[in-house]
Amino acid sequence: MIPAHPLALTAERRLDERRQRGLTRYYHAAGAGGLAVGVHTTQFAIRDPKHGLLAPVLTLAAQTMAEADTARRRQTVLIAGICGATPQACAEARLARELGYHAGLLSLGALKAADEAALLAHCRAVARVIPLIGFYLQPAVGGRALGYGFWRRFVEIPNAVAIKIAPFNRYQTLDVVRAVAQSGRAGELALYTGNDDNILVDLLTCYAISTARGTVRLTIVGGLLGQWACWTKPAVALLAQCRQMRGQERVPARMLTLAAQITECNAAIFDAAHHFAGCIPGIHEVLRRQGLLANTLCLDPNERLSPGQAQEIARVCRAYPHLNDDQFVRENLARWLD
Repeated sequence: MIPAHPLALTAERRLDERRQRGLTRYYHAAGAGGLAVGVHTTQFAIRDPKHGLLAPVLTLAAQTMAEADTARRRQTVLIAGICGATPQACAEARLARELGYHAGLLSLGALKAADEAALLAHCRAVARVIPLIGFYLQPAVGGRALGYGFWRRFVEIPNAVAIKIAPFNRYQTLDVVRAVAQSGRAGELALYTGNDDNILVDLLTCYAISTARGTVRLTIVGGLLGQWACWTKPAVALLAQCRQMRGQERVPARMLTLAAQITECNAAIFDAAHHFAGCIPGIHEVLRRQGLLANTLCLDPNERLSPGQAQEIARVCRAYPHLNDDQFVRENLARWLD
């Protein structure tokens, strides 16, 4: 259960360290098994020299999570977002490794014109620095189509440990699953859903892929999700339920009903009506309503809620109160922000 960590900003668009720590403590208290920092939800602009926030944000999350882990005697998996051309990506990977991050989630957004051979060379270079999580990002927010052939070769990278599947597309999701099954590494690579439009169905599905070695059965073990950056505690409980039900002959109909409700909430929060333009401010709006954030500001002043998006978020909050953790946040907010 891995939320994608947002960025808390003051009214002057500077890092709000108090609320940034508060968010990290919230995820830990809610039961998240991991945390992804420096990813799309954290805003890629933290790397802009005029902001200079990549190292401070990664450091703050690592320190805060280490304190929480020590207090509760557990270990949370730390994943750092890694971006840019190969020299930048390798430098970010070294920084993450030095700060104690366990793996790097690699964005290929900076290599849009590169062919597959160049992309794979880039992945191998970063994997020599830090354990690598592949990232299939939907084109609507900066990704590109990557077919079965790419993922079949990607999974041969020895230090590749997982793949986040987030194309928001059933066919492309199956390309990744089939590539892992065919590789013989199904027991070594973890698959995580990033398909915020299909979370529960991804988590409930058991795949049976025919290979030369026989039928390979595998599952998507969890999620690395922007949707899980808010309403985290009930999401933890839902993941636990999915793991118990996965593989059973009968899945309760209520889980499919919940799946549709979660997708409807995601449509409002991620701003599907405007091609996801307001996805980060939408997450901020939910957290602001709960008191975890003071505002919905992003580093880019042009990145804001779309027209009507706040009203849509209010609507789904009213319609599906069983999906939120407002009471949990109210009971603990003062302690997290202390």
